[in-house]
Order: sequence, then structure tokens, then C-alpha cells
Amino acid sequence: MTQIIRPSGWIERYSSCLPDTGRILDLACGSGRHARFLAGQGRQVLAVDRDASALAALNDIAGIETRCLDLEGDVWPLAGESFAGIVVTNYLWRPRLPELLGQLAGGGVLLYETFMLGNEAWGKPSNPDFLLRPGELRTVAAAAGLAEIAWFEGYAGEPKPCVRQAIVARRPT
Repeated sequence: MTQIIRPSGWIERYSSCLPDTGRILDLACGSGRHARFLAGQGRQVLAVDRDASALAALNDIAGIETRCLDLEGDVWPLAGESFAGIVVTNYLWRPRLPELLGQLAGGGVLLYETFMLGNEAWGKPSNPDFLLRPGELRTVAAAAGLAEIAWFEGYAGEPKPCVRQAIVARRPT
């Protein structure tokens, strides 16, 4: 039996900022902890990951659609789609970040949380290619025309010691 991991505290705290209707994208969803959490709130979720076996565990959950996609290939597999909300945790692929944020519909909300420089002192990831620079999410969100709702940057002790950056931002209607 697969162990269900609790949603991120950031996602739990700010999920109420997501619109009540519309599809929510859980990008690089892994085991689907956030997709499960959001579907449990009655939301429609598109859970995307490259791991088909992880996605298979989500197939019979009401409110969740799954897609096994390569998010780091030459072609962006979600092109042309829009979302009422986008949730990303523990994942960073800079080449598609502006395009991803452009898929947020008017009034849509971004909940993004991942590791940043300084995390190498606490473990993986430690490669700077996968660590945000100071203020990077804030800068990218502003460049995409999103209005910041909440922001965090720095050391986090839960669920394990790490250095993180997180943002909640809304696209104006």
C-alpha cells in the first residue's frame, strides 16, 4: 500500500485562495498529495507527472484527471491550455516557467514552493540548476503580470530542514 504524504503546509494554508471553480494544474505532482488534497475540497485537478506508476494510484479518485507527460522536452505538452490555479512544489524547470505562468487564467492563482540556493547545506537538491535564486519567484511572477498575495524565502524546518522559496500570486481578471 502506498503511504499518503500530507500536503505541504504552504499549500494547505493558501489553497483557499484558489478559485472555487475551474481546473487546477498540479504540475510534477509525484505521488499526488496535492491533487488528492484539492480533489478532496471538491476541485477539478489535472495531475501531471512523468512517472506513470505514481499517476496510476490517482486514476480512480473523483475529481482527478492524470496525464503522463515529459515536462522538460523540446515541446511543451500543455501548450494552449489554461488553468484556474497552478500548484507546483519541489520542482523547478526554468526554461518553461514563463510559459507555465502564462497559462494561468484571469483571476487564477499560482501556489508555488520549491528549494532555493542555500539548500545545498541541508541536502538535495544541491545543484544550482534546480535551486531558485533569491527573489526569483517574485521576479518571474511579477514579469508574468501576477499580483503577489503571499511570499516566503528562507530556512524552513518542516517537514525537514531546508531552504525554500514560496509564492502565492493572482492573475488580474
